[in-house]
Amino acid sequence: MRRLRRLGFLTIGLFDPAAPAAGHEETLRIIELGEELGFDSAWLRHRHLQYGISSPIAVMAAATQRTSRIELGTAVTPLGLENPFRLAEDLGTVDVLSDRGRGGRINPGVSVGPPMNYDALKEHLYPDTHDVEDFTYTRVERLLHNLEGKPVSTFEGTRGIETFSRSIQPHSPGLRDRVWYGGSSTRSVTWAAEHGLNLLTSSVIDAEGEDFAQIQRAQIDLFRSLHPAGEAARVSQGLVVIPTDSATPEQKQKYETYAAARLPRTREPQQLGPHKRAYFAPDLVGSSEQLAEQLSNHAGFQAVDEVAFALPFTFGHDDYVQILTDIATRLGPMLGWSPGRAGS
Repeated sequence: MRRLRRLGFLTIGLFDPAAPAAGHEETLRIIELGEELGFDSAWLRHRHLQYGISSPIAVMAAATQRTSRIELGTAVTPLGLENPFRLAEDLGTVDVLSDRGRGGRINPGVSVGPPMNYDALKEHLYPDTHDVEDFTYTRVERLLHNLEGKPVSTFEGTRGIETFSRSIQPHSPGLRDRVWYGGSSTRSVTWAAEHGLNLLTSSVIDAEGEDFAQIQRAQIDLFRSLHPAGEAARVSQGLVVIPTDSATPEQKQKYETYAAARLPRTREPQQLGPHKRAYFAPDLVGSSEQLAEQLSNHAGFQAVDEVAFALPFTFGHDDYVQILTDIATRLGPMLGWSPGRAGS
């Protein structure tokens, strides 16, 4: 098993629609806490038309001004709702803002496919082109082209007093190498490897076998076998992991009830669309000793040295503080991790 080298966490950033500022502020405070605890990365989910973070890049921009070391990522940005031209501009800008003399800290995680509930919003999202929009991997290729600083315009030079570039500005060298693909199938893992991307694998995976952990391990092994970097190719795993070491009795009960309510969906493949059946991984709840043993026996975890443990969506701020503190001070070290070692 690989030593855990990078430790991150993932949050959805829920908020009260009657007072959205408070929820966003809590998310920023959680990211600040993550840096204080030595986490290597904080990741934000994209939640469109929901009461969660709809604009992770804007939140990351704010976070860059309140932190100096922790890396910031999206897990993941569904590109079906994005213009790769404008997205590249925003990502480049925030990466430059995040530099602080150490290099960029932004990790764009992306995926493709038609947007969720597309039929309900397509005429507003793409009023003139909704029937011909390309939601394939081509959308990622356009984003990569832009982040690499390749030309997007045939004109370069000065007109009047304004100077124009042929490529997206600002260009942040190294940002393209920090692009991750959120893959759950053999097909997506293969594509990501062949295009030299990093791989985000999570608690949801296509039903391409009988056992979640074995399917995930097979995909990770396939990814590295096809990636130009081979065994050094970066893979991050994201499971829901909830240590209870310092939790109150009330918190423990809440966590166990939460996990138990979600357990039935893990017992057989779930139909997520007309052509997609997937397995969900069980949420892991217990002492750090128990969690370390469970993870050590997990075939997928055995193949990674980076994780972004997902925070449960519906918990409170105090719960997240307790969970992150236990992960950083107890569970992480049991898995071989040391705080503040990003890039080591």
